[in-house]
Amino acid sequence: MRFKFLLPRSGPWDIVCFVMKPGNKSVGPSGAWDSSGRERAPYQDLYIYMVEGALDETQASGLGDDFIGNWVEGDSSFLFFSAPSTDSVTSLLGRVMGHRLTDEFHFTYAQWQGGGLRPLRIPPFLIVPPWVRETEKTEEIRILLDPGVVFGNGLHPTTRHCLEALVRAREKSPLGRVLDLGTGTGILALGAAALGAKNVHALDLNPLCVRTARRNVQLNGFEEKIRVTEGRAEDAFSLVSDLTLANIHHEVAVGFLEGRSFRAGERIVISGQMRSQVRDLEGRLRGGGFRVLEEWDHEMTWYTVLAEKRQVGPRQEIQ
Repeated sequence: MRFKFLLPRSGPWDIVCFVMKPGNKSVGPSGAWDSSGRERAPYQDLYIYMVEGALDETQASGLGDDFIGNWVEGDSSFLFFSAPSTDSVTSLLGRVMGHRLTDEFHFTYAQWQGGGLRPLRIPPFLIVPPWVRETEKTEEIRILLDPGVVFGNGLHPTTRHCLEALVRAREKSPLGRVLDLGTGTGILALGAAALGAKNVHALDLNPLCVRTARRNVQLNGFEEKIRVTEGRAEDAFSLVSDLTLANIHHEVAVGFLEGRSFRAGERIVISGQMRSQVRDLEGRLRGGGFRVLEEWDHEMTWYTVLAEKRQVGPRQEIQ
């Protein structure tokens, strides 16, 4: 699920992904301030405009300071604003042929984040929005995370289970070189770096997600350890890693398993899978010489597995 975002179900579609626009005046490492002097989230409201016809970054430019970002999903574009912007969208569509406005939605930022506006504990991690002043001293691993409007604030069970799988993998042996497919906000890459990974290569197909992940890398001072690039899972077939994090769609996970040659001892965390999908993947893993070390599930709906390539016998290819 890492390449897409789960939209609140009050809308007509379920899955879409967005991110903040770098340089937007309403966004910053310290958020904004309310009348009492307390920090608050970078957005209070989100206004989403669904456009028939994909808009590229050049076409979706010049939309003003309230414009947050554009996500292309198939033949549609979803334009995010921090204030009502029907006139701006209408003006844009008047200049660009072959596109039309098909729907509009309004959410508060808290609704969009599912309530994820306060520090979140996923032991041993403490996920803290940068606009929250966290003064309590704890032994937890503190990660600053500004999700913008991108998937990966830690509330979704697949994200939580991936972090738990990271911890379990580290308990067994050092993480070494880590590959994070569909990084989203970069939360898993940050967790891996915080747990002592030698280096992390984080990829995402969405250039806007890449910007958000890079921002979070900077917030945590991991510029020397985490590299964030734009790319598809198949672009990572030849990248060397000791552990792969793949919280991604089923078909993308299958393609990655089929296209990559895994070394003995290499480990992989696969998440974002439904029950039938995870059984299919576990069969492919075992057929390819892996052993499943552990499995997590959330209400028998979302599944996550940690697996390791066996050390013995001749190398086998994923079937």
